[in-house]
Amino acid sequence: MPSPDSPPDRPPGGHVLLAPDRFKGSLTAPEVARHLASGLRRARPEVPIVELPVADGGDGTAEAAIAAGWRRVEVEVRGPTGRPVTASLALDGRDAVVEVAEASGLRRLPGGKPRPLSATSLGTGQLLAHALRLGARRIVLGVGGAACTDGGAGLVQGLGGRLLDALGKDLPPGGAALRSLHRLDLRGMPDLTGVRVIVAGEPEGTLLGRNGSAVGQARRRGASREEIRLLDAGLRRWADLAEAASRTSARDLPGAGAAGGVGFAALTFLGATLEPGIALMLDLLGFPAKARGARLVVTGEGTLDAASLRGKAPVGVARAAARAGAPVVAAVGRRGLTGEQARKARFQAVYALTDIEPDAARCMRQAGPLLEQLTVAIADEWLPPPRHAAQPRPANPAGPS
Repeated sequence: MPSPDSPPDRPPGGHVLLAPDRFKGSLTAPEVARHLASGLRRARPEVPIVELPVADGGDGTAEAAIAAGWRRVEVEVRGPTGRPVTASLALDGRDAVVEVAEASGLRRLPGGKPRPLSATSLGTGQLLAHALRLGARRIVLGVGGAACTDGGAGLVQGLGGRLLDALGKDLPPGGAALRSLHRLDLRGMPDLTGVRVIVAGEPEGTLLGRNGSAVGQARRRGASREEIRLLDAGLRRWADLAEAASRTSARDLPGAGAAGGVGFAALTFLGATLEPGIALMLDLLGFPAKARGARLVVTGEGTLDAASLRGKAPVGVARAAARAGAPVVAAVGRRGLTGEQARKARFQAVYALTDIEPDAARCMRQAGPLLEQLTVAIADEWLPPPRHAAQPRPANPAGPS
């Protein structure tokens, strides 16, 4: 394995900033940060540590804000199948983070069974409405991990709008029912004067077409070919009437397809803007100030590969750390970048759990203890102990990328 770049001279008293994303299927971002901190405290007890779990707008975004000190607010809303669920939003003064996955996410599906035709974003609209009642005037909407392909129609219903068929009856939930949409009644929608809604994500994916919500995403949510056809027809009908009612045209905007079309509804009815998720979250969480003077920044995620280069959290952390003048390394489950790719992404080194446990399934099951072992290699390379202290004994260290 290639060696990391030579550790730059840093003030010996500088802190270590731990800013990881989640390890999907194994650990949340706060759990990853806690395991890294536990390992580093054993290896270098004299080094100050700051934990700042991060997210890029996907599953875990609200939890990252809460871990950074934002207030957790729990509210009962309707999940993607209509069952009540207790969902959290994060609140800090007049700022709020609302996450689609909290109310309308795949993990909210009973038994994990997909409901591609009927899954709804209604609960996300209810979460937004609650944030507004609490006085939020800047709302970040994280759009990862959605279970629905309803174009955000449920979100509009959750905010007080009505979707009516030709007989004036309310439509049932889900994207397939939108084929019967005849009229929108938006009189119950809240007044958003003075409210700024920001969709946290990458500007890709339109509502319709090959890369759209139905064709490009619904298959991943369990839809068959025929169900995709029904969903696409429903979304086209929804787009026609929604754009006519709002006098906007958002279906072809990058990001409109986010979260099964929740992005479209946010752009169309909430006047939302789209911003790169990780850059936005790092700013909200105060990363620049926390990275200033850091001796080392440690980030990571379950798999660091070419997909990570397209706006994922660790790469955003690496770039922000470089701007703050702090070296950054990644602790990951599996490494899928070449050394050259890692360097271009501003990582000084990448350490993987698979370096110390080749069995991928075991890595997922034992990610926490393995991360604690991995920190010994990080400490040996980047945090030399005081000269008077004895060197800690390595616990099966991994080589950096």
